[in-house]
Amino acid sequence: MLIRKAADLTYVDVTPKQVYLNRRRFLEAMGIVGATAIAGRRLFELAAPSETALAASKFSGLLKSPFSTTEKENSYQDVTHYNNFYEFGTGKEDPAKNAQKFDTSNWMVSVEGDVSKPRKFSMDEILKIAPLEERVYRHRCVEAWSIVVPWIGFSFSNLVNLVEPTQKATFVAFHSYYDSRQMPQGKWAGIEFPYVEGLRLDEAMNPLTLLGVGMYGESLPNQDGAPVRMVIPWKYGFKSIKSLVKIKFQSKMPPTTWNLAAPNEYGFYSNVNPNVDHPRWSQARERRLGEIFKRATLMFNGYGDQVASLYAGMDLKKYY
Repeated sequence: MLIRKAADLTYVDVTPKQVYLNRRRFLEAMGIVGATAIAGRRLFELAAPSETALAASKFSGLLKSPFSTTEKENSYQDVTHYNNFYEFGTGKEDPAKNAQKFDTSNWMVSVEGDVSKPRKFSMDEILKIAPLEERVYRHRCVEAWSIVVPWIGFSFSNLVNLVEPTQKATFVAFHSYYDSRQMPQGKWAGIEFPYVEGLRLDEAMNPLTLLGVGMYGESLPNQDGAPVRMVIPWKYGFKSIKSLVKIKFQSKMPPTTWNLAAPNEYGFYSNVNPNVDHPRWSQARERRLGEIFKRATLMFNGYGDQVASLYAGMDLKKYY
């Protein structure tokens, strides 16, 4: 048997979790599980790895980030079955049900605009930009619930440095993928697609801004933004755009989906701020998934030491 070295593996070699688990069930149905009583547990694990072994086989040798919180992580079940991804439905459990057949093969991300070196990145190329890190981040939704997630990725600034923004570039616009054939539920979402978001260039260059390719030791599930997304932990979750296909550097502030839909409710910056209420509810407290009691919302979601300087002198009630 030819066994390739880790360096020879590509993104397409990262087998989706469900494929492994379905194979395991098939082998069990064929009676192979019983045979392991003779052959030994290890033989079966080689044929059909357990979920624990599967997770370890996805992204090995991850760097541990100093930016990680030590707070208790939410379960994989929580994070993969309580989502906002309106392309796949507006209910929290809709994305997990409706995104399973989402085709992310042959994925490309176009980087264009005011850059010296515009280019298109395949997923294999993205994975080679910088060493992958595991970063355990707090994630705060504008709807006043929160989670703690062990993301996998690297600082977005690594990609920015490759394409060399020109002096004109002061903002970065992001576009998500949209295909009405794969995402028919989107027609009832009440917002325009493709989903768009944006950052100031200095926000994008902050080390906390993560280009995410996985979580919980494996590739991103479809409902959580496969195969590549942004993760911006000091901003409300809708800023962390999913299923990214285009990045454009530009001189003007880009439009953002929720600001277009309701400008009186969702500003461009959307920093987590307990002192600025949403027009229809308070942002002073939040509910961590899996907990009964609410907790106080932290300014900048607890990342003020790293990002507060970006907004020095700004009225954060005006620039919400």
